[in-house]
Amino acid sequence: MRDMLAVGVLLAAVGNSVAMSDATTPPDWPEGWRTAWGAPSAELRPLQIVHGPPGGDRTEAGIEALKAAGLGGIVCNVNFNEYMTSEAHWETLIRAVEACRKAGLVVWIYDEDGYPSGAAGGLVLKADPKFEALALAYDASQKDPFVVRPAYEHTHASNNFYAARRYANLIDDEAMRCFVEKTHEAYWQRLRSYFGKTIVAFFTDEPSLMPVNLGQLGEDVRKRVRVVDPLDESVKPLPSVPWCGDLPDRYRQRYNEDIVAARRSLFAGDTEADRRVRRQFWSLVAEMIADRYFGRIQDWCRKHHVASSGHTLWEEQIVHHVPLEGNALKALCRMDIPGMDMLSSDPGTVLHGGWLTASLPMSAGLFNGGRRVMTEVSDFSQRMAKQDVTLAQMQATAAWQAAFGVTEFTSYYGTLGRIVRSVKTDKGKAEDEARAYCNYVGRLNALLRAARPCPNVLLYYPIYDLWAEYLPVAERLTLESQSKRAQQIVRSFLDLGRRLVRAQVSLAVVDHELLGAAELKDGGIGIGSNRFDAVVLPDGVELPEGAAKLVSGFVASGGCVMRGGAVDVKRMRQLRPLGGIEPSCDHVVVGRFVREERDILLVVNVGGKAYEGGVVVGGKPWWQADPGTGRIERRDVGGGTVRISLPAHSAILLVGPGAGTAG
Repeated sequence: MRDMLAVGVLLAAVGNSVAMSDATTPPDWPEGWRTAWGAPSAELRPLQIVHGPPGGDRTEAGIEALKAAGLGGIVCNVNFNEYMTSEAHWETLIRAVEACRKAGLVVWIYDEDGYPSGAAGGLVLKADPKFEALALAYDASQKDPFVVRPAYEHTHASNNFYAARRYANLIDDEAMRCFVEKTHEAYWQRLRSYFGKTIVAFFTDEPSLMPVNLGQLGEDVRKRVRVVDPLDESVKPLPSVPWCGDLPDRYRQRYNEDIVAARRSLFAGDTEADRRVRRQFWSLVAEMIADRYFGRIQDWCRKHHVASSGHTLWEEQIVHHVPLEGNALKALCRMDIPGMDMLSSDPGTVLHGGWLTASLPMSAGLFNGGRRVMTEVSDFSQRMAKQDVTLAQMQATAAWQAAFGVTEFTSYYGTLGRIVRSVKTDKGKAEDEARAYCNYVGRLNALLRAARPCPNVLLYYPIYDLWAEYLPVAERLTLESQSKRAQQIVRSFLDLGRRLVRAQVSLAVVDHELLGAAELKDGGIGIGSNRFDAVVLPDGVELPEGAAKLVSGFVASGGCVMRGGAVDVKRMRQLRPLGGIEPSCDHVVVGRFVREERDILLVVNVGGKAYEGGVVVGGKPWWQADPGTGRIERRDVGGGTVRISLPAHSAILLVGPGAGTAG
């Protein structure tokens, strides 16, 4: 029965995928490309997140139903009930993984009881209460204003949608050693024969440093949240920064200064000395969480032949990156498959905060020398607003993320979840839409997963400046609570990113450390195997010595460097015109890739209106591939452009004739 289902899915995929305008003229692609497009394999398809896994999903029939829906695998964990301690739940998980092995599906392990990751569902603190996340808090009304206290009340630990419970300290070396032992080692002991084969990655979800107020959940939500650790209402909200026992020693070793003596500068003061202390402190904290949390997981995963993946918290709000992980880009660079969280299936989200959410992990992957990028994608925002999403919106949301380099689609779709479950009993529209979505993602990856993204503009990520500017507040952190300079820098950065994306300019974000370590290469800036034509600087930033030296050398060699309001987007487009569109349109997104010396363009209409125009491609004929229908057709070029017609919420792939030029 399993084989019959697999054959049926394969034939359906082939029948839907390789329609061409001229059956006697197949695309001149390598054979592997055509095969993958016609029948995308499991690793190219979405993975469904199935916590538990519950009910029938643990059986071979349940796993086959997921496969029949077009999925490539699951992201799963041992059941949250009696987390990590129930032999019955471990047996259930083992049976589910074995069923995936037999079905040829991929398995990722989700590393926490709900979220945020890092506490092993309370087992870390059970092992030693001293492992709890700590905050150095500041109460200006007291004679001695400083206190080190647990980071629980008024933090994400007590204000999230899953559970209110105390959290572990991600910069405490022993605490994180305990987390990996309680979590990753436990999976290894039970499932080691599947590692590197069926089990290919671990997923960490929204870990953070914790001592920051992200705001209170609404009462309607709080009533539904499980309270594991009661809150102490007498705990006063105070400005706070993360702390751990050896932080003062680490600070002294690195800077030959005493952070305890200078700690007031973390909360107040605008002298150069105050700003230097803050910059040094947050630089150290960013290094500690990158090494002790993200790096420890990455090292363990590599040793055990799986990839580390996951995503951080509040990616779209860069002022929050300081208190949550010190430097989000640095943290993501310590993942084998950097990831993002996309809570909305409105494709237009990319034109607002979505571009940053995706650019961070894509850039981390580029600078790591990797390719794969993960998204946890859902229609959460729409469900919270009691709105439905259409299949076209889901597909366009997948397409714009693919344009930003995403390859691994882990699905939290309530919609897709209902579709998948209905496959077991229905043979109607729900099944068709599930397969249509999964085939769509599979076709995107058939061409793009092995391709190299080719952004050519570096947008400077101003974390170095924000370290100096950031001042903790007791109330909910907002940009308006920060200095005028911080507001100027953040607003300029976000405006520049939106302008570039709306003008179809492909960008990567780069911090001061990566920029300072770059080299001048062939008239551009080289970071690893990537070459960039231009640097864009937000208004108000001050580059540190290493980055400033590189940028000055680039300018002296004739390189293009622009700042803030003086950025000429049209000039940015002209640096590499391939993929430019005419007429201009701010709701079309373009991703540029090279694979085996062929240029590939992914053109996505994220707006609600159709677009008709031309795409700059050069002089030779190209191939147009529709990931929705599977149709492939040869396209002649006139005047260096290919004419396209994109309905609302649709996308096409354009594949060049060879000898790629985008990179």
